[in-house]
Amino acid sequence: MILVGGEGTRLRPLTSGTPKPIVTFVDRPFMGFMLQWLARHGVEDVVMCCGFLATKVKDILGDGSEFGVRLQFVEEPEPRGTAGALKFAEQLLQDRFLMLNGDTLTDADITAQIAQHEATGATGTLGLVPVDDPSAYGLVMRNEDASVSGFLEKPGPDQLEGIDRFYVSGGIYVLERQVLDMIPPHENVSIETEIWPALVGDGLYGYGHDGAYWMDIGTPERYLQGTADILEGRVHTAVSDRLNGDRQALEGDVEDGATITGAVIVEAGARIAAGATVTGPAVIGAGTTVAAGATVERAVILAGGRVAADAIVRDAILSPNVSIGERTTVSELAVLGEGVSVGADNLLGAAVKLFPGTTLGDGAIKV
Repeated sequence: MILVGGEGTRLRPLTSGTPKPIVTFVDRPFMGFMLQWLARHGVEDVVMCCGFLATKVKDILGDGSEFGVRLQFVEEPEPRGTAGALKFAEQLLQDRFLMLNGDTLTDADITAQIAQHEATGATGTLGLVPVDDPSAYGLVMRNEDASVSGFLEKPGPDQLEGIDRFYVSGGIYVLERQVLDMIPPHENVSIETEIWPALVGDGLYGYGHDGAYWMDIGTPERYLQGTADILEGRVHTAVSDRLNGDRQALEGDVEDGATITGAVIVEAGARIAAGATVTGPAVIGAGTTVAAGATVERAVILAGGRVAADAIVRDAILSPNVSIGERTTVSELAVLGEGVSVGADNLLGAAVKLFPGTTLGDGAIKV
């Protein structure tokens, strides 16, 4: 079961009208990466627990066959917390199942996690990922036999003495059905704060995914970093099958005299004009035009974009059908919503967000 009920507020305006699970991420809906990862580990049936704009999620993901799984959907009548959502899907779950947070890009070895779960006879096994700085997380503490001994929420330095490896929950859980009996129906219940503590010393284990890639892509910075990591091969995904030895897939019209360097996807129907420069990691969506003299660097421009002559798009995200005027610069983690139109000679930086349908005239903003 995958939890996909959140509204993706940190990624707005990219998610203003599109649920985060189906926001385009490199070349497919983000959830496609999770489903294909599960399929590689032999998972065949997936239950999506939806909330925000659930119908759109169903319309885009369909029956799951495109991603190698069979999908079923449940829609909470109101937010019920992580454990409450699990309880709501109870009738669709088997005796042993996976529970996953739906905003994570990872190539963690869940086959190995399941194997440890079976070997220990666990009731629940938390997939753990190592972090260098534990101050912003809740740490999971383990005994030598991998059983969970407790949790430290955003610990201070005095609580970290003697700990040589810091692990946090990666939102990857292997669970036995008896966990469902611990969750009252029709209530808002947190699995992290109410169920896991109750299982400490009673069948709760942790599996350390050392060496695995793991990232929550819920902010513009992480969206761009995850895109870069996929294009440059730091996380194992099916995107690599599209890329040549230079980590490029140039399927659109790249005119003679255009400069393409680094890991770049130019989708079919896009056009990069002579004199334009695209420096990866970058994604140029289908139907996008990058005009002569324009520069795109470490950026994502989704389908139907227009970058006019001498404009610069750097370290930014452009939703579908965004138009950037001549000599305009969009940079510094700016995010532009669908259908935004920006005239000539604007300077958009400092994490500016323009919501869908916004129109700016020539020289309107200089930040």
